[in-house]
Amino acid sequence: MKAMILAAGMGARLKPLTDTTPKALIPVDGKPMIEHLILKLKLAGVDKIVVNIHHLGDQIIDFLAQNNNFGIDIQISDERDYLLDTGGAIKKAQPFLDGDEPFLVHNVDILSNVDIQKLYQSHIETDPLATLLVSKRDTSRYLLFNKENQLCGWHNKETGEIKSHFPDFNLEMHTQYAFGGIYILSPRIFEWMDEWTGKFSIINFFLSIAAKTDIHAYPMDELRLLDIGKPNALEIAPDFL
Repeated sequence: MKAMILAAGMGARLKPLTDTTPKALIPVDGKPMIEHLILKLKLAGVDKIVVNIHHLGDQIIDFLAQNNNFGIDIQISDERDYLLDTGGAIKKAQPFLDGDEPFLVHNVDILSNVDIQKLYQSHIETDPLATLLVSKRDTSRYLLFNKENQLCGWHNKETGEIKSHFPDFNLEMHTQYAFGGIYILSPRIFEWMDEWTGKFSIINFFLSIAAKTDIHAYPMDELRLLDIGKPNALEIAPDFL
């Protein structure tokens, strides 16, 4: 199994910690958050990982080298010149991710109890373009899915903004799920990205193509998830682990 760890963010919410340390190397219970994630992926059967870097990226390169890449094949997708956002990052990493098998994408600052192997197997069995980990947790922004668990839109509850490319879209007819920042993509995704260049969000990309292809939800009722990119979450992360 191949995976991409999105680790290039500026970590603005964790300032001043990230003034001198990249977010991926902020310690959680004595280990950098990226180490927790790499070890989890390795345990799940991932044997090839690409990590994108930007802010203080040299430190991440050095950390991985000092730990012999934790005994697996880890490559770097270098965005130090220009930060590409989630969608642009995945497209830039195409040389590492292309092939015949689906791959996992995982934000570096997400802790969860998701079973990576079950998520991957669900994608293999249904073979959509994308399988997105989602849950019913409270948030301000939701992805909207129909009865077949197909992505149809996006809703910001605070502003009331709705995005959908489906004709005659009706908010009330859809289930609202919070996105988990963890997903499986078919390498066919790169064919859909042909006209997308530079910096772009993967969510905006998904929404733009959702009416033309199959982007599915993987709802997990018992999901426990913590975004440790926030100071208050960072404090409770050791207990969460």
